[in-house]
Amino acid sequence: MMDIQSCSELSEPPQMLPPSPGTFVDREELIQHVGDFAVSQGYVVTIKQSKRDRVVVLGCDRGGVYRNRRKSADESSAECTRRRKTGTRLTNCPFEAVGKKDDGLWVLTIKNGTHNHEPIKDISEHPSARRFTEREILIIKEMTEAGLKPRQILKRLRQSNPDLLSTPKHVYNVKAKLRQGNMTVRNFKSLGPQKSAVRNNYLAVTKPSWRQRNPPRVPNLIGGRFVDSQSFTSIDVLNPATQRVVSQVPITTIEEFKAAVFAAKRAFPLWQNTPIVTRQRIMFKFQELIHRDIDKLARIITAEHGKTLKDAYGDVLRGLEEVEHACGLATLQIGEFVSNVSNGTDSYSIREPLGVCAGICPFDFPAMIPLWMFPISVTCGNTFILKPSEKDPGAAVMLAELAVEAGLPNGVLNIVHGTNDIVNAICDDDDIKAVSFVGPNAAGAYVYARASTKGKRIQSNVGAKNHAVVMPDASVEATLNALVAAGFGAAGQKCMALSTVVFVGGLNPWEDKLVEHAKAIKVNEGTESDADLGPVISKQAKEQICRLVQTGVDTGAKLVLDGRNIVVPGYEHGNFIGPTILSNVTINMECYKEEFFGPVLLCMRAESIEEAINVVNRNKYGNGASIFTTSGVAARKFQTEIEVGQVGINVPISVPLPFSSFTSCKPSFAGDLNLDGKAGIQFYTRGKTVTQQWKDLPGSNDASLAMASS
Repeated sequence: MMDIQSCSELSEPPQMLPPSPGTFVDREELIQHVGDFAVSQGYVVTIKQSKRDRVVVLGCDRGGVYRNRRKSADESSAECTRRRKTGTRLTNCPFEAVGKKDDGLWVLTIKNGTHNHEPIKDISEHPSARRFTEREILIIKEMTEAGLKPRQILKRLRQSNPDLLSTPKHVYNVKAKLRQGNMTVRNFKSLGPQKSAVRNNYLAVTKPSWRQRNPPRVPNLIGGRFVDSQSFTSIDVLNPATQRVVSQVPITTIEEFKAAVFAAKRAFPLWQNTPIVTRQRIMFKFQELIHRDIDKLARIITAEHGKTLKDAYGDVLRGLEEVEHACGLATLQIGEFVSNVSNGTDSYSIREPLGVCAGICPFDFPAMIPLWMFPISVTCGNTFILKPSEKDPGAAVMLAELAVEAGLPNGVLNIVHGTNDIVNAICDDDDIKAVSFVGPNAAGAYVYARASTKGKRIQSNVGAKNHAVVMPDASVEATLNALVAAGFGAAGQKCMALSTVVFVGGLNPWEDKLVEHAKAIKVNEGTESDADLGPVISKQAKEQICRLVQTGVDTGAKLVLDGRNIVVPGYEHGNFIGPTILSNVTINMECYKEEFFGPVLLCMRAESIEEAINVVNRNKYGNGASIFTTSGVAARKFQTEIEVGQVGINVPISVPLPFSSFTSCKPSFAGDLNLDGKAGIQFYTRGKTVTQQWKDLPGSNDASLAMASS
């Protein structure tokens, strides 16, 4: 009885599923989502009712399924006409989906998800697949007026649209309508694969509302579209040198965030199954476009962040290395294969994408850190939600525009903006599988704790207090140049800045020369040709830096160079701090314990290399440390005994290239897998082991309960 029942279940027609409910930016995106999903299930949707600004009702079009119209031998003409009028199409399908506009977004609900017919086996058999677009109608009109026959017209149309399924009969019908002056075209959005491309081209020509504002409002990127947020709350992005408002960042609403996650979730199945070589080609195009627009990227970074153009170019170029790394990702995802682990049995391992991932970025590298995150993630097959810093989001949005231009499909990359509420939403959303965070220590600890409790993968790269140990035998000029560049470059606003120098044997041979080199640094607005050092990101950051410097002076440190009161002509309101050096600093001072994130260099002394290593190891941060020496013995001792993630030997900032992982330790990093390299790929993928057996087994009625072995 069970066998008969199971056979009857197998003979049932396949079930056609309704699309998943969700939130969409606009009406067209909702219709496209329902239509695309319907085609994948074997049915076609059409608009049943529409109040354009409020509601749209979508139904199932049973088109193409007709009763037999041929008149039988014993059927009269009147009976045939009556049957045509009453029974040409089968009964209407009960399927119905409703989209309603609510708080500026369109919400999809499924009123009835059932169908009363079997799936369409070949979607090209549906009449809507043979309909012409409005552009093709105009071409038919022009060719008809030029005297071309229907077959000639069809041949010309297929040159630009090889998938066109229309026949000469359809062209005759169009010509008849044209003679009557009818130029309308029924357009089923589900069967227009070029629809999104046409829409994107239209958006490129029509200036979007967020660009028309003055100052411009930074858009969200949701489902492949750059859209202005419905939020009334925004944050001003200020030029740190002039205090001029560069743009405004909206606080993305929770509904818009959910729409972004839904778009990423919806795009994942198709993107996951996109061949890796196709994803790599998009990355190749992406890096080409970054090269093309690197000047624009550098200028927006300087305008929003304040760093000099030279530093801004370096920001983009270091991120570009990550994109170039993603271009060769296929070889790094190759699994392992073991043949014949048992008799006729093979075993192999593969890596698969996780799903929807997210990245939360700091302000210090507006281009590099977003490029650390999403290129590797999406090339691995994931979709991504990016939250740039609210202080300088322009570069991230520009990079997203280039990624879309490179061919990244709708929904694969999405951008949201905000502060605490959006960070909490990223940590709490069940559809987000992994979170990458770079930022301050307290925020990183919070994100790690909140996201990990939800079972997410999390990599949290946080605060840093990087040390340089200078041995007495170090090359003087090379060491001084390295210390000044690493300590004051980008106004000290980078996680791998050298903020503390430990001089083994005393400060006397070094202090005066270090001050001399620091005074030679030119402080100016970032776009000025002679600028070596730009402003810090905000007035609050400047106040915090000045406060920490003062606490150092108050607790016994010697202020050998004070840059707090510097004034740059023409930029009197800028957040400028000149190079500042404190000497005689001890490990008990607040200025040593806290992260400066500014152009301040702390100088300490140690009697031996052992004491210097002990100072570094006792510090709570563990991003990186460097030693400057001409002694291989001292360098090897330092390399072996130092407890940090990045070690430099005669190198000031030991940040590796993308094929080597960015390794931090102690509280500077929380998580199991670091950024970059193989660890970065492992973070954005999960392993799967497959054991397969292909052999003819001898017939037997006995089942073996023994564990399989060789």
